[in-house]
This record gives sequence, C-alpha cells and structure tokens, in this order.
Amino acid sequence: MPNVVDIIHKKREGNRLSPTEIEYFVSSYTAGTIPDYQCSALLMAIYFQGMDFEETTVLTQAMMHSGRVLTLPRIKRPTIDKHSTGGVGDKVSLILAPLVASCGVCVPMMSGRGLGHTGGTLDKLESIPTFCTQLTVRQFEKQLSTIGVAMIGQTSEIAPADKKLYALRDVTATVDSIPLIAASIMSKKLAEGLDGLVLDVKCGNGAFMKNERTARTLARTLIQIGKRSGLKITALLTDMNNPLGQYVGNSLEVIEALEALKGRGPADLMKITYALGAAMLKQAKVRGGTKLLEKKIHSGEALAKFRQIVRYQGGDTRVIDDYSRLPLAQKKTVVRAQKSGYIHAIDTFQIGVQLIVLGGGRREKGDTIDPSCGFRIHKKTGDYVVKGEPLIDIYSTQSRTRNTVAKTIQNTFTIKKRACRPRPLIRTTLT
Repeated sequence: MPNVVDIIHKKREGNRLSPTEIEYFVSSYTAGTIPDYQCSALLMAIYFQGMDFEETTVLTQAMMHSGRVLTLPRIKRPTIDKHSTGGVGDKVSLILAPLVASCGVCVPMMSGRGLGHTGGTLDKLESIPTFCTQLTVRQFEKQLSTIGVAMIGQTSEIAPADKKLYALRDVTATVDSIPLIAASIMSKKLAEGLDGLVLDVKCGNGAFMKNERTARTLARTLIQIGKRSGLKITALLTDMNNPLGQYVGNSLEVIEALEALKGRGPADLMKITYALGAAMLKQAKVRGGTKLLEKKIHSGEALAKFRQIVRYQGGDTRVIDDYSRLPLAQKKTVVRAQKSGYIHAIDTFQIGVQLIVLGGGRREKGDTIDPSCGFRIHKKTGDYVVKGEPLIDIYSTQSRTRNTVAKTIQNTFTIKKRACRPRPLIRTTLT
C-alpha cells in the first residue's frame, strides 16, 4: 500500500506519480483517512511541480469514480452542460441553464461554490431564500426528466472527492493549477453522463489563467480528457480583464441575471451568454442559434423556466418579481474618479478579493457568506470618465469595512488621457 508521506515527497521533488499512488490518495482522502494538512501539502506540491497529461487523466478518473457515475436513461433529450473556469461577476450560468433548457435541451448543471477570488453559482443561488442546491441523485434525475434542467452542487453521491478537494483548494492558495482545475471540472462533468459540454475558459487579470497561452493550454487539456472519455467539448476563450456585467456579489448577481432573463441584460453579459448558448444548441443539434435564444428571452419562456427551477428546488419564487425579498445591503459607499480620462485597465482580481473582504467570499473552509454585499461597476476598460464620476458603488452593512475597501478599490482603475483600444470579449473557439 502506498504511503502518503512518500507520495508528497515524490511530487515535491518533481517526480511522476503512478496511477496506484493517485488512486490511493483520492480514495483515502475521500474516506477521511488522509487529513487536510497532508492533502494540502500534496496540493501545494502539485501546484508547483505540475502533473503531466497521463497523471491529470488518472486524477480525473479517480475523482469521477469516487462516487456514482450517472447514465440518465430516462432522459430522451440531448444532455448538454456548461462550465466556466471562474471570473468576477460571472453569473452566466443563472441565465444560460434555463435559457437553453427552454429550447428543448436537457441541462444537468452541476456547479461549484466560490473559489479563490471568483464567485460560485451555488452561493448565488442560495441567496434566494430556501433555495436547495443539495439534491439527491434520485431528485436530480426526477427534476431533469420533468422540467429538463437542474442546478445542483456535488453531493456525497457524485464526485465526492472533488467536493472535498474543491473546498480545500479554495483556502490553501492552490486554485490556479491546470491539472487541479482540469481534474475538478472534468470529474464532475464526466460523472453527469453528458452528451456534450461547453466550456467558458476565462483569461485575464480577473481569471485564474492570466494570459491566453495558459488559457489555451487548459482548454486543450480539458478537450483531450473529454476526447479520451468520449465526451465532445467546445471551449470558448473569453476575456476577464473586466468584471462581467454591472454587478459583483451574490444577491446582486441574481438580480442582474433576472434582469437579463427579462430582456434587460448588459451587452457584455448577453454576448457571452448567447455565444455559449449557441454552442450548446449546436452540440445538441438544435437549430436556431442566437436567434432562437433571443426569441426565448423575449417571449418570457426562459424566465418561466427559471421560475420552474426555483419552485422545484424549494426556493421563494416571489423574488423573481420582488427583489426586496433577496438579502440586500442598503448602505453604500461611492468610489469616484480622481481625474478625467480613459480607463486603460481594471484590476479585476482585486475586485474579487475585496468582495471576500466585504464578506461575500470565503477566507477559511466553512466560512459563512454574506449574500447581501457587493459592487456595482459604473465604468469598464475603454470608457471615458470625468473627474468626480462614480466608478464603483460598494454595498455592505459594515461602514468601516466599506471605507477600507473603498481605499483599495480606488487604486484598481488605471486612468490615462489617451484613448485605448478595447479587448475582444470572445478571443477564440476551440473544439
């Protein structure tokens, strides 16, 4: 039987782990026989030394087989999911799942919580009073067969190894590792029994992949793991040098997603949503593309599907028409431009970090999130701003924290006199 200390030492020295060692580590940590401190040491060793493709594939398979692997025999429609590698203000899943499901595609969306400086779909959904993201496999399958969509987290039945590792990576600074990201994403998705998967691989200062080169490497790794397992994957590389949309924070992002489903979404958010949705429809062999998606928004069918999701998962559907039922901080501090000019850069990563400072993310494993706090973004890269104009509104019930965050946020905007060229929002598509 392998020894966990030997495994940590081996990877620390940059050596390749055998399939037996990887499988032993995953099964033992899932069972609770390897403590968090030893697992953290191995995660850090992987972070610095990496894993080759074979190691990453074995890790993915071991995590996938740590629980049940679904087949969804009762689902007669094509099953297509979407996953984002994480960004600031990324509430696309809240819009996309009901939107694509309203087009006749089954969307078994298994999401995560906030990871590092990025927000999590589950945390956002749980800001809706009484919304339940922890369905059993039986409940998950029943909801998919009834309304064609469910939005859940990992359970003790599906990829439980990833559930434990995901929470530990979040608080040990081992998030932005290509092997760990790839294994986390693909273990969940392969366990869902999907027909296809669309990936939103983000790159920029607000993403885990800071440049296009590393984003491409991650995308190709995910595609190759999928290919080996017989899962077709499309990956879009999208820009994360700006927060996506106008709002950052759990309840605020739910409101923005609802506004998008009502046809009032901001242009950047809708461009990403429609591009990913069209790719999902193409995989499902459903014709219509972006025009069909727009039709479902304007007809109200996508919003009706979201209402079904909330009702079936025990949430308060009244929030859809009455946002005051969501937890929202009423007090705000406005950060204003200190000079006139064009915004050349925004430190999007720091905005994500400051949401954690406000209480909207986790510093330690098991932290409780404050869903009421967040930011409203008034200006993006390429915009012209006049001295004294609002850049960001900070929402929090804690005045001292708001003021501390405001001082940091002031320095996240780079303003210059000359105009700058905006970056493309969608950089490329890989299959």
